[in-house]
Amino acid sequence: MKQSIRAKVLKERPVNQDGFINEWPEMGFIAMSGPYDPKPSVRIVNGCITELDGKKREEFDFIDQFIADHAIQISQAEASMQLTSLEIARKIVDINTSRKEVLKIVSGITPAKMSEVINYLNVVEMMMGMQKMRARKTPSIQAHITNLKDDPVQIAADAAEGALRGFREEETTVGVTRYAPFNAIALLIGSQAGRKGVLTQCAVEEATELELGIRGFTTYAETISVYGTEKVFIDGDDTPYSKAFLNAAYASRGLKTRFTSGAGSEVLMGAAEKKSMLYLEVRCLYVTKGAGSQGVQNGSVSCIGVAASVPAGIREVMGENLAAALLGLECASSNDQSFTNSDLRRSARTMLQFLPGTDFIFSGYAAEPNYDNLFAGSNFDAEDFDDYNVLQRDMQVDGGLRPVNDEEVIRVRRTAAKAIQAVFLYLGLPKITDEQVEAATYAHGSHDTESRDAAADLIAIEDMWKRGITGVDLVKALAESGFEELAESILNMLKQRVIGDYLQTSAILDETFKVCSGVNQPNDYAGPGTGYRLEGNRWEEIKAIPHIIDPDNF
Repeated sequence: MKQSIRAKVLKERPVNQDGFINEWPEMGFIAMSGPYDPKPSVRIVNGCITELDGKKREEFDFIDQFIADHAIQISQAEASMQLTSLEIARKIVDINTSRKEVLKIVSGITPAKMSEVINYLNVVEMMMGMQKMRARKTPSIQAHITNLKDDPVQIAADAAEGALRGFREEETTVGVTRYAPFNAIALLIGSQAGRKGVLTQCAVEEATELELGIRGFTTYAETISVYGTEKVFIDGDDTPYSKAFLNAAYASRGLKTRFTSGAGSEVLMGAAEKKSMLYLEVRCLYVTKGAGSQGVQNGSVSCIGVAASVPAGIREVMGENLAAALLGLECASSNDQSFTNSDLRRSARTMLQFLPGTDFIFSGYAAEPNYDNLFAGSNFDAEDFDDYNVLQRDMQVDGGLRPVNDEEVIRVRRTAAKAIQAVFLYLGLPKITDEQVEAATYAHGSHDTESRDAAADLIAIEDMWKRGITGVDLVKALAESGFEELAESILNMLKQRVIGDYLQTSAILDETFKVCSGVNQPNDYAGPGTGYRLEGNRWEEIKAIPHIIDPDNF
């Protein structure tokens, strides 16, 4: 049959390069309202949950048992479960029902009930709910800071620029595992060179990540993964109980922690137990709450390609973000891995979190070109900074970033690069040359930087590890190398570990190192004219994009 020219043109559109699949519930390829999802139920005997969502206690797997014993407010359960799921859904979007009241109700419902509630909401209603249920009053944003070379000079410079642009958390990882200490140190120093109080982490294997935190090279951890079925948990060599123990290990050392979960992981591991992605993610969120974590990174995250391939998959992503907020958790709402060839589609997916605001709209905006992003690319990257700032201005929405000028960027990038150069010299690490500093100062990505001697770096890292170098040594190195203000900032970050206030739900630090969290700045949205409003100095900052016409010039 002859094909129309329009059909040929449409076939070449980027969106038609994406992968899609029809619903296949038996293998877990269903976003919401799965035919095999359990019906909500609870039975309590002598203060103990003996039935949960159709299962008797003797049938519980370890996720059911953990949720029953640690994640549901038993004193509230019977009253909450008597409400219909539709009634609860309507309370979520009702401006006359407070966030506090919704949190109380949800504290007593089961995972199947939560899934049923979310299924009643369309994406606009979910966004309305998120605007009210977000833990912290102000939204924020997190960056990825990585590069193909594991170059600490570029990491420091990119971290400084990212902090200057407004990122309140910055996360790195490695191409070569043994580079983790250099990357973590560079991120810590670079971030404080751009803006005081930025939290940083290095996402690596959990034992190494914990040690980096104990040594004072990082200030938070995010890659504590939990799963929605017992089989996948076991395949990951973990249980809810081991994750709770790890969470306590981080918190006891003053490190902010956030679990990671998201739709599609169980499908990828071949053990979805015929359940919908939403239901399994809700189970993950209950485990997160029961383990005592203050928050979660969710929204399908690295499995976004799976969720996005099925009908209503992006709706499910927003639904799981809202479920996290309904449980009182900090929500870092993903948007951090490329999933589509379509610019329209990636933008539309992001708007669900951008418009209502979440605690972290991105849990990984690539603050470098995507070719340098070792987290498999991000939904937005450094080449989208100007577009993102214009979106904020267009809609009068605070997406967490701000316009900057090139002079500011060059200044902080050079400061960060020279600071890491001085620290390496002081600690007897392989030399960072002036040429490397200069290249990183002006670079867009690793294609523009000088290469280092990787073998020498790795030998030095091993030696540094054995010498027991800590964050205090970084403070000394900076102070004695002429970077007193930067040394004081690093010292203040170490002090936060002792104070512990930034372990509060949804905590970030301002430039005076004051904690802003869901505890001391809770979300107070209660309809039009309430809650966080973009106005005043912040609105003037967002409006001031480059390349605008100034009426005063006429």
